[in-house]
Amino acid sequence: MSLPNLALPGQLLGSSSSYIPGPGTYLRASNIYASLSGRPITTTTSAPSPSSSKQPIKPTLTVPRLPSTSSSTELGPVSGRVSNTNALPRVGDVVVGKVVRCMVRQVNIAIMVVYNGDSGGEGVVCADEVQGVVRREDVRATEKEKVVVAEGFRVGDLVRAVVISLGDQSNYYLSTAKNELGVIMAKSEDGNTMYPVSWKEFKDPVTGETETRKVAKPF
Repeated sequence: MSLPNLALPGQLLGSSSSYIPGPGTYLRASNIYASLSGRPITTTTSAPSPSSSKQPIKPTLTVPRLPSTSSSTELGPVSGRVSNTNALPRVGDVVVGKVVRCMVRQVNIAIMVVYNGDSGGEGVVCADEVQGVVRREDVRATEKEKVVVAEGFRVGDLVRAVVISLGDQSNYYLSTAKNELGVIMAKSEDGNTMYPVSWKEFKDPVTGETETRKVAKPF
């Protein structure tokens, strides 16, 4: 599989049979996933001497952290195009954002990246802050009346969602009611980056404790 132009936390990048996991990635079940948002790069060490192992050298796969500034010259390489305008979501677009507030009936998300037809399938980083809301009835497709928002999301989680409505003047309405939508990266109460173990749980690799989330199925 080819590497994406922009990787998001929790996104599958490749197999450990093809790459060595480097900074910004983590290994799980022989697969390498991104632990940061950024452009994946590969580096190869110098060729071995004839007397060394005959095993082929695998490139090291790393994901450098995205720059904190959001000028158009930096957004261009990340998104695959240079744009002087802010990326605004449209109905049907997939977005990735960070949970900034959890309430009983909804979760507020600061949208960071937009995937739309204009970007050719690549993510476009939002230059300005764009707010979205996942309402309780839009968290999942079944048993909506049993949804407990606090069990599906925590402040700081990274979430993949789809825009279902332009909403009101301040928020886009988002949905995570598909298997591939939901939390893609989460940290435990102890501050450790967790990995998904089921459709509703993440696990802390250090403490072994699990926490509930509305987990997004990896691509």
